[in-house]
Amino acid sequence: MIANLIDNDYRPSDGEPFMNERQRDYFKRKLVKWRDDLLRESRDTLAALQSENENHPDLADRASSETDRAIELRARDRQRKLISKIEAALGRLEDGSYGYCEETGEAIAVKRLDARPIATLSVEAQERHERRERVYRDA
Repeated sequence: MIANLIDNDYRPSDGEPFMNERQRDYFKRKLVKWRDDLLRESRDTLAALQSENENHPDLADRASSETDRAIELRARDRQRKLISKIEAALGRLEDGSYGYCEETGEAIAVKRLDARPIATLSVEAQERHERRERVYRDA
């Protein structure tokens, strides 16, 4: 159960102790809301796809409908992967490792976590990772 430690206007800042109880509550609420929104959208999409059993006599209409369906399914697959990352972040909140860089062990900037609450790397570590990825991809 999420405690009522914060009001709706609260934003974590660098001026307070890192990953204090208020910050953990804030990020937990943010992650749970994000996950719940994604799950609701997925249910809505599934319902829409199931109810859309139109048989288009025109080949162009049928092709367009199939393309739309494929795009929607790809988007849902990306959201499924995102939900998995949100669940992992919630697990890190529970075990106390949330907010710390997996590579360096240093605290991830609060602003970065607020913008990307599933972040597992600090900005510097993420940049190094992306540079290495580019080098290997281009080789």
